Amino acid sequence: MLKEFAAGFGLLVRGFGFWRRRAGAMLLGLVPAAIAFVLLATALVVLGVNLPGLVDWATPFADDWVEVWRDLFRISVAVVAFGGAAVLAAVTFTALTLVIGDPFYERIWRAVEEDLGGGVPESGGGFWRAVVDGLALVALGLIAAAAVALVGLIPVVGGVIGAVLGVVLTGRLLARELITRAFEARGLRPETRRALLRSRRWRVLGFGVATQLCFLVPLGAIVTMPAAVAGSTMLARQLLEATPPAEG
Repeated sequence: MLKEFAAGFGLLVRGFGFWRRRAGAMLLGLVPAAIAFVLLATALVVLGVNLPGLVDWATPFADDWVEVWRDLFRISVAVVAFGGAAVLAAVTFTALTLVIGDPFYERIWRAVEEDLGGGVPESGGGFWRAVVDGLALVALGLIAAAAVALVGLIPVVGGVIGAVLGVVLTGRLLARELITRAFEARGLRPETRRALLRSRRWRVLGFGVATQLCFLVPLGAIVTMPAAVAGSTMLARQLLEATPPAEG
């Protein structure tokens, strides 16, 4: 389990290593990531500025509480709400970046496929496929954000457990979304994709968690996104080679 989890981390490292071979394609991959980052960072800043007022509005029942307990409660609610928003932002970042940068990331995906050898599919799914997948990812992100927010309400340990759960859930979603292009290009049905992901679930999770942890570093999401696309393509090939699907 730990070996497979570490192997997932290693795939992201290999993705960063792809800068040496195809620096031009990787450099272009920074552009859509930067656009998405600015949009979502702005949204989070606006939320943070207005959050105290929103929490006060949403908790009128606490107006008559003792001031210390009222303030402690509202601060806790604000922290949990912002944590949930951050989880959703991380998932939305990936979805939005892949939609905006579909042509750029297809170049990275194709370059990795060529570098690994073997047949290279003709198409990675296209723009509208990326839009549909992005919307599905955001919907799942909403569920993950709600789960993290609920766990965060647990006294004393909720904050720590919520943070860990947020990284794990978000990482799993990121890995599944990033690997989608390589699967779709081969015309794999959803049940076949799920079987492939289950075959190396700890490796997939390790890759996703590594990606999410890099996203948490200031400006890390921008730098990591091209490497994550490259690494996810390598991961897809490993899954396909280890467990060849019955369909072409």
